[in-house]
Amino acid sequence: MRRIQLPEPPSPTSRRGTPDIFESGVHTFVRRAVVIGNGSAASENQSIGLVRALGLSDKHILYRVTRPKGGVNEWLQWLPVSLHKKIDYIVRMIRGYSQLMLKSQEKKLMPLPSENGVSAGLLAVLEADVKQIVSFARETYEKEGPLLVVACGRDTISTASSIKRLASENVFVVQIQHPRLHLNRFDMVITPKHDYYPLTPEGQKQVPRFLRSWMTPRDPPDCHVVLTMGALHQIDFSSIRSAAATWHDEFAHVLRPLVVVNIGGPTRNCRYGVDLAKQLAASLLNVLSSCGSVRISFSERTPRKVSNIILKELGSNPKVCIWDGQGPNLHMGHLAWGDAFVVTADSVSLISEACSTGKPVYVLGTDRCRWKFTEFHKSLREQGVVRPFTGSEDMSESWSYPPLTDTADAAKKVHEALAARGWKLKLQCQCPFPPAHHPREPGGDGGAVGVELNVTWPSSSPSSSVPSPLKCFHTFLISLFSLFKNPNQSFFSGQLGSPRVLIFRPRRIVRSLCEDHYCCNNKDSFFQGIGITAPRARTRDKPIIQTL
Repeated sequence: MRRIQLPEPPSPTSRRGTPDIFESGVHTFVRRAVVIGNGSAASENQSIGLVRALGLSDKHILYRVTRPKGGVNEWLQWLPVSLHKKIDYIVRMIRGYSQLMLKSQEKKLMPLPSENGVSAGLLAVLEADVKQIVSFARETYEKEGPLLVVACGRDTISTASSIKRLASENVFVVQIQHPRLHLNRFDMVITPKHDYYPLTPEGQKQVPRFLRSWMTPRDPPDCHVVLTMGALHQIDFSSIRSAAATWHDEFAHVLRPLVVVNIGGPTRNCRYGVDLAKQLAASLLNVLSSCGSVRISFSERTPRKVSNIILKELGSNPKVCIWDGQGPNLHMGHLAWGDAFVVTADSVSLISEACSTGKPVYVLGTDRCRWKFTEFHKSLREQGVVRPFTGSEDMSESWSYPPLTDTADAAKKVHEALAARGWKLKLQCQCPFPPAHHPREPGGDGGAVGVELNVTWPSSSPSSSVPSPLKCFHTFLISLFSLFKNPNQSFFSGQLGSPRVLIFRPRRIVRSLCEDHYCCNNKDSFFQGIGITAPRARTRDKPIIQTL
């Protein structure tokens, strides 16, 4: 009798879209990250935002590259960090500092910044040490897999490039902001488009001919350079919804529309003083009649003379509340509950965060910006993301746009680069809905908001029970009925965190993409993310991935 040969069973890789750990091995999964900061909140916020978008928010270690402070060191900030530290060492030796004091400061622990008094997940931050990080990556490679290194800021460039040079087989190094040197020293560079302004015809005209060969960057971006519109940050749909719940008692009874004013400070490429403060105060007084309430906050860079003018002109107005910097930071609450934003033109970070909400954003002081900052504001205006603040606006007017999704887009590029190298992220993401999947669709059915849910049900655990698509759709219909009974219930729409009615499109309610890098750990987190209760699934229900 002739033997019958049965076909080989399908590989788990082709069934789930994710390599099985036993097929590819532990060393192909990126499970942890190292963030290298320079002590600047804006720079570290970009790095942590990218790590968070990659699903490693609770699996990262933060190191800092610190410069000597005080005295003559304030005049040496333009030097490379390594040279600056050597000069400081010599000065200290000349002044008679003891070796014991020097050693006690080599590994100084610094507190990690927190939001609303909640720690970001680490107890302390260590001084960045290239040898220590390289040794850590090599020794744990076989057990824990490759190490993702994310750095941002000028002072972190030499540290990140050294890690790449010494442990290229064990790490994947991402440098945020253009490093101004050979880009092949990094696996990926993420930088705003306006960093390449010197290569544009307008930029060339502003540089004397004899200096053009010294300007950086000199070459157009290559394949491993990711260009963004603005700065990376930690603002996404999940953080907005969480902040809306956290700050509910503070903002739920505030008169609407709520206009949030964020004031930064003058920079080298955007200079202003009391003249802009007076212009801002006059413009806000003109639009107060169309505002329910106004919340104003200053940054650490805001000059005292600017804040004094704002306090003098608007401090006694009953509609205006000026945050004095005491108590928990209100920034996340402002982003979640604000109906419109007014931001000074100097801060790319504040503008980028506001533009990620899809809500109206007005910018003041763009005429005082120069060099690449003019290109940044020009790009935002051309895309309809921001409008100039003139003082003649009707702040009750609501307009929207596709929110900026720079962080999510950059995270997707990191995924693709890791996959090309044969590596994959070991995800533990609790964010079921990325901001890239919640745009307000222009045109079509009168600006109606359609929601596209990308959900991957993990089937690795045999004890996990997943509701069938029919049950999911049934629960959506129940929630829609409850929405009509309670119109104030907060559902997501094109504007993140806004209490707007959600228009369901049943055939697009659930689109399961196994290859998508956003996932839910369980069905309860998915349904909690949209504000409804998950149905009870029977134990015999099988994990089904299907498009309704």
